Amino acid sequence: MAELKVSVVSADKEVWSGTAKQIVARTTEGEIGILPGHEPILAILAIGDVRVTTTSGELITAKADGGFLSVEHDTVTLLAGEAALK
Repeated sequence: MAELKVSVVSADKEVWSGTAKQIVARTTEGEIGILPGHEPILAILAIGDVRVTTTSGELITAKADGGFLSVEHDTVTLLAGEAALK
């Protein structure tokens, strides 16, 4: 089964990292869903929730205050000025 390697990072620490089967985040262009095999993308995060569905089916939710989302080769990095798990 294909999976995503995910890192949710704030300016001063790593908030969460692990493997996931899906990510949903709010960008300045609207909400985006990321699945394994997604095309490379760099997007600007809007203030809002980032929802990560882990490979075990657990839902992790983090609050991000803006930043960037990068996807390349099933590696997803979300970098926010401030981020925290909800």
